[in-house]
Order: sequence, then structure tokens, then C-alpha cells
Amino acid sequence: MPAKAPKTSRHLEVERKFDVVDATVSPSFEGIAAVARVEKSPTQSLDATYFDTPNQDLARNKITLRRRTGGHDAGWHLKLPGGPDARTEIHAPLSADGHEAVPDELRDVVLAIVRDRPLQPVARITTTRESQVLYRADGTALAEFSNDHVTAWAATGSGDDPDDSGDSPGAQQEWREWELELSEDAAGSGVPDTDLLNRLCNRLLDAGAAPAGHASKLARVLGRTAQPVGPARAEEPLQRALIEQVGELLVWDRAVRADAPDSIHQMRVTTRKIRSLLRDYDESFGLGDFAWMLDELRELAGILGIARDAEVLAERYDTELGRLAPDLVRGPVRARLVEGAWNRYQTGWRRSLMAMRSQRYFRLLDALDELVSRSPAEILGEEHAPVTIDAAYRKVRKAMKGAAQAELDHPPGAHERDEALHRIRKRAKRLRYTAAATGADQVSEQAKAIQSLLGDHQDSVVSREHLRHEAEAAHAAGEDTFTYGLLYQQESDLAERCRQQLDDALRKLAKSVRKARR
Repeated sequence: MPAKAPKTSRHLEVERKFDVVDATVSPSFEGIAAVARVEKSPTQSLDATYFDTPNQDLARNKITLRRRTGGHDAGWHLKLPGGPDARTEIHAPLSADGHEAVPDELRDVVLAIVRDRPLQPVARITTTRESQVLYRADGTALAEFSNDHVTAWAATGSGDDPDDSGDSPGAQQEWREWELELSEDAAGSGVPDTDLLNRLCNRLLDAGAAPAGHASKLARVLGRTAQPVGPARAEEPLQRALIEQVGELLVWDRAVRADAPDSIHQMRVTTRKIRSLLRDYDESFGLGDFAWMLDELRELAGILGIARDAEVLAERYDTELGRLAPDLVRGPVRARLVEGAWNRYQTGWRRSLMAMRSQRYFRLLDALDELVSRSPAEILGEEHAPVTIDAAYRKVRKAMKGAAQAELDHPPGAHERDEALHRIRKRAKRLRYTAAATGADQVSEQAKAIQSLLGDHQDSVVSREHLRHEAEAAHAAGEDTFTYGLLYQQESDLAERCRQQLDDALRKLAKSVRKARR
């Protein structure tokens, strides 16, 4: 059973690595205005064991997981891509009993990548580190320069044999390298001081260093065994779009697990994009044995929607109540509408995590990986219908006719009218994703405008229903319900404005479709 670790911490690591030979002399940082003094640190002896799945899924996604002893930051380190020169590092301390199993907290961060596959040692790297810390005149650290003498072994076991744990040492490798890492202050909150980094790194280049031919020590040890994620090429526009969105799904999965702002929303959007693209895929190529994924993606989006709907309402009511004069906010309306919605969000978020830790979810991700790693021709043969926007636009037109008929058949405010407009939104959304995948950018933009407009309308429909129920509960509790009525009227006004703008938006969409057909 995985060991339970104490609470994790995270920070942005901004560094560059350089290859040097044994004879290369350490650089000088004299004359750089930002550097007031340089202090040599005690030599450190670092011993790290790196973990990955048997197929090196973490390495293929440019992620490293290690257990390191020695140095000021001994412990478990999980490093995730964070942009050019940057990685997000999540740290967990070593367990008091010396247990070497990967902490649950770190495994959960990358669960969408490792799934139910074992994490086992893939390499051991020892480093003798000689460091210098660069300081500003005010005494704050700017950066750390490290001269590393590295000895490394790759594990030779495959991990497939239960008697072979995968940690047998391979051939020993030795090399020397330099690292230049900005301090947390200079790294900033996602916007590192690249000018400073460039000036400092130029001194390393002047001393005879060369930019490293590997992204990390582990990448050098593993060599060519860690292959890039996804297929070597994707000739079909739909296939390229699917590859991109499956990659996005893994990114937002990590964000949801960390409960990052807007992450539930973005993961749900990505899930729906994938489902829409798969429906186009099915119509053009046929999904065959992969057709079950459509239902699974719909189910996943529905689970994520519980938290997302609560999040929308919480933010919506917080904003609207903040705009009202204080004397118009009567009774415990904020507690009911805002705090109550955030409580429902937390419940929905926890339910989402349960789904995202299930075998069912892992198998969905496995199937998506398999689908995007092979071309449609490999799976289903060369014959297929080309993907176009025409079929998706016809469904928008059909939904438009249904909405027009609903206006004739039902009075204003009727549920059937709202449902008819919601169908237009769903059809426009699919058209948007299809158009984006096939390069019809103007159509995609106009479809997005309709989706946004009718999204506001649908949010107002959901909000009014929620306000009605909350007002009834408040009335039963003897509370003032004036504010609920005021908010209800504002939502009704918003819905009417959306309806008034719809015809013009639909005309612009039709025009963009005609242009795309030329």
C-alpha cells in the first residue's frame, strides 16, 4: 500500500542546464550590475532514485518523480512542465520510517498519466554538487550556480516479471554539468526574469559551456527509451485536433486535482470538445470498437457539471449581490446563494475526484491514447468521408427551425422555448469545434459567439429556477425574499437581451458558412 506522506508544497523552478568537460573552469559573475556578491555553499552529496511506470509514461510526458536524500531539500520531488526553462516542482518530505513507496499525494497529481500502472525505480543518480549563490546588494538571493559531478545508472529490469522489480543497475554513466537556477524571487509567479537569466547564462557560455543536450539528468540516463508522446505525425485535421485535446485533458486533470481556479470548467469543456470531435470522427471514419467512449465522455462531463454549475452560480450571485446597494440585500441571502453554492461545488469536486480515480476513467484514457496514436487508415482502412462543416451546420439550421416553431406553439417564458434555444447552443458548439478542426476559423468564431450568447441565456434559465427554489425555502424560514425577486428580474432581463441578439448572430454565422464553402 502506498505510503501516506505529509502535506506537499510547490514552487516554480526556473533553470537552464549546460554540458561541460572536466577541464572547463567555473565562470565569473563579476561586472554584472545585479550581482553584488557571490558566496560559495558547502559541497552537497545527493542521492536520488527516480520512479516511473514500466513504459516510462512520466518521462514521455516530460515529468520526473524522484526520492532524494542529501542536500537542503531532501525528500520527494515531482517536476511538471511549466513553460520555457520552467517546471513546477511539488515537494513532499521523506517519511519518518524511511518508507520508499511513492506518496499518495504525488501519485494523485499524475494519476491521469500513470493510471493503475505501478511506479517503480527506473534510475539512480548520485551528484556531488558545488554551488555558488548570487546575491543582490540588499542581501536577497538572485540565483544559484551549480557545478555537478554526476554518476548514474539506469534500471535494467522491465517490471513485467513480478520477481524483477526493475531496479537492477545498468551500465554506469558519468558526466559533469552546470545548472543556473533563478531564486524564487527572481523566478516570479510564472513570469521569470528572463533578461537576468540570459545575462547570467551568457557567462556560462563564455566560460566554454554548451546548452545541455538533455532536459534533465534523468532524460540523459534514459536516452532514447523515453519517446515523445503521441504519433509521429497526424495527417488528418480531425486527428490533429484530437491529439491536442487529449493532451489538454491531461493538463486540466492535474489542475482539477489541485482544485485550481476554473479547472473544473476547463476540463469539462475539453471533455465536450473531445466528444464532439469523436462524433465527427464516427461520421467520417466510423469509431468501431471505440464507440463506447462517446457515452463515457458524456457521463464524465455530467459528473464535472455538478461542480461546474455550482461554481457558476456562486460566482454569478457573488457578483450580482456586490452590485446591489446594501439596503437591497435583505436577509441571509448571501449565505443561501453564495456560500450554499460553494458548498455544493466542494461536494461536486469531491465526486469528480472519485470518478477520476476509477478504473472506468483509466480505461477511457487508455482508449483515447490508443485512438490518437494510430491514424484512421490504420484502424479502419483508407476509405472515409471527408470532414466538413456542412453536416454540423445543417443541425444548427434544424435547431433554429425548432426554436421558431416553439415560439409559435408556446407562450413567452415557457420551458419548451428555453429548451429549443439550448438545442441551438449545443448544435453551435459542435459546429464550432468541427470548424476549428478543419480550419474554418470564421465559422468557428461565429459559432462561438452564438454558443456564448445562448450560454448566458441558459445560465439565466438555471439561475431563475434556482432562485425560485431558494426564495421558497427562505419564505418558509420566515426570511425576507425581496432580494430573490430582484435578482430573478435581472436574470429575466438578461435572457430577453440574449434572445434579441440571437437573430443577428445567426445571420453572421450563415454568412461565414457561405464564405467558407467558396
